Amino acid sequence: MLIFWKARLVLLSMPKTGTTALEAAFGPHADAAIHNPPGLKHMGPAKWRQSLAPVFERRGKRPLETMALVREPVDWLGSWWRYRAREGLRGQPNSTEGVGFDPFVEGWLSDAPPPHADVGQQSRFLRGGVDHLFRYERFDAALAFLNARLGLEVAPDRLNVSPEAEAALSPALNARLRRERAEEFALWDGAG
Repeated sequence: MLIFWKARLVLLSMPKTGTTALEAAFGPHADAAIHNPPGLKHMGPAKWRQSLAPVFERRGKRPLETMALVREPVDWLGSWWRYRAREGLRGQPNSTEGVGFDPFVEGWLSDAPPPHADVGQQSRFLRGGVDHLFRYERFDAALAFLNARLGLEVAPDRLNVSPEAEAALSPALNARLRRERAEEFALWDGAG
């Protein structure tokens, strides 16, 4: 999470949406940055407004706008699946090594996801709404917004990239995902 107090903007750090690259590039220009613990770094808008906004906004006298990125749900899940298959997680309960993409998504859809599929939901992360929501697939628009808002010309490197692997869902599971998690697709559809 990056807080640009002078520009009155907070970059919320939704996992697997390129915010690590934005944080690395824009971090030196931020007035405050939260990198750890992960629960604070990946704070959604509701928690931001409840816990940190009062401190930075001077009890509402200087409100800060929020921005975040959201990723197409199948692509977002695929990124998690690939990320958790990396060698550094081998043998850990949250590793997806040896787990196919369909079983990963089935686990994610369950009421009690197994550790390897327990990655949360974008719609829950963004509960409470943000002022500026960009599609990960239009990263250039988010970057242009940040640069314009901060008066900069920063170009981030690609960081924290998931390993390459084919993440294709069976048609039946794709239909089930869209039916059971319609709010995830509606969120992405509504982003700029």
